[in-house]
Amino acid sequence: MSRIDDQLAFLTEADKLKSILRVTTLCDASRRENSGEHSWHIALYAMVMAEHARNPVNIDRVIKMLLIHDIVEIDAGDTPIHGDHDAAAIEIVEKAAADRLFGLLPDDQASTFRALWDEFEAAETDDAIFAKSIDRVQPLIANLETGGGTWRQYNVTADQLQSRVGVKVEKGAPAIWTALRGRIDAWFTQHTG
Repeated sequence: MSRIDDQLAFLTEADKLKSILRVTTLCDASRRENSGEHSWHIALYAMVMAEHARNPVNIDRVIKMLLIHDIVEIDAGDTPIHGDHDAAAIEIVEKAAADRLFGLLPDDQASTFRALWDEFEAAETDDAIFAKSIDRVQPLIANLETGGGTWRQYNVTADQLQSRVGVKVEKGAPAIWTALRGRIDAWFTQHTG
């Protein structure tokens, strides 16, 4: 196969991300979002909110990470952050998915994409830390906009939200967490207080 054939094979396979439904709904609560929509939306979040990163980031790299970070869900499915699951088992499945999916690309692109995906997963660089933060913000907004959304479904407590979401958002974008904290506290006070 030619380089273009390999690239088209990857892009055609990536289309399957649009069929992976997440538990998070759209902000109007009309339906569940798919992982392709989520990836696009958080890339847009990153572009808009980059000025609030704790440390300076290369927004091009952040956007690339966000556009590919969930591609493994084509094979592994979506794992809700508030769900009960075996993190070690999911990591194995996701790494195998990354091998397969990025392996469809020409070698140079395969290694570049895989390195970005690995960097995002490790969340050790400023770019990846900010990307992880933004990945947590978008579903949080959807839950606030839908009257609690999956928080109700999974019986999420304020402490769980802080430990699963807040810590990551605060690490990469503390101003965003501070701005959202009042809305979050108000929701939990109204619905659990």
